[in-house]
Amino acid sequence: MTATRLARAGALASAAALPALAALHAAPVASTFGPLRNRVMPKLAGQGRPDHIALTFDDGPDHLSTPHFLRLLDARGVRATFFLLGSMLVRSPGLAREMTDAGHEIAVHGWHHRPLLLRGPRATYEDLARARDAVAAATGHPPTLFRPPYGVMTTSAHLAGRRLGLTPVLWTCWGEDWRRRATPRSVYDTVLRDLRGGGTILLHDSDCTSATGSWRTTLTALPRILDACQEGGRQVGPLREHGPRTVPR
Repeated sequence: MTATRLARAGALASAAALPALAALHAAPVASTFGPLRNRVMPKLAGQGRPDHIALTFDDGPDHLSTPHFLRLLDARGVRATFFLLGSMLVRSPGLAREMTDAGHEIAVHGWHHRPLLLRGPRATYEDLARARDAVAAATGHPPTLFRPPYGVMTTSAHLAGRRLGLTPVLWTCWGEDWRRRATPRSVYDTVLRDLRGGGTILLHDSDCTSATGSWRTTLTALPRILDACQEGGRQVGPLREHGPRTVPR
């Protein structure tokens, strides 16, 4: 076989392999479907012990909004897990330290809020590594958890997380609080619709990727959500207190 034919055969083989590689990269996207994730992927969904609810927030730290959440949580004696964006963290590194000092758990949401499905293995690793290092530098503690933007997992994200010592955790229920049409009542109702013992709640303490001012809706809904959890006899806290199925020992 001539060199030309060898090159052509190699190109054809590579082209034939691309769909298979793309499918492998995207396979974990199935976990984005909440009902499926909650039923067959309890660890990834963030299911913990039945008497506990994990409260989590994405997209901070935001110097305009996050302090309001910190004050409310402090007044209620509640600690939470905050999944930080590196691009937001560099704007308010002191706020991240304040969150840690207040007893909250700090985790990684990536550097940029971009879907990892559109990023390759190297870009995924670099994004998570950069955010992990920034969190460690700002708080003095290496993070152990990460949540991908939009909750979209990929094979590259799983592999990068393993190399970086980061465990992925999504959620079992959310408030859809990023929407422009969201109201405190809709956020409360949406969370409670799927909330069960051992569940993980996703809310947002920043509107950097959401409708402008949406954090105020979340802040207004939060006390009622906490009341409902506690009236049901369930403790509310960070993922580190959620149970062995969520955080590796």
